Amino acid sequence: MSKVEYSEFKGNKIIKLMKDDADSFPFSFGKAKAKLIVENFEAIKTFAEEE
Repeated sequence: MSKVEYSEFKGNKIIKLMKDDADSFPFSFGKAKAKLIVENFEAIKTFAEEE
């Protein structure tokens, strides 16, 4: 099950997305990239569902 954690990097809030507790390479990003992801959610969803 995936896991979400919130943290800080150099004084800025970040979010970390992990496949599980043992994930060695979490996907982390800050607010600017989070906003970009939200704006492009449908395109990302389509890309993820492609074969």
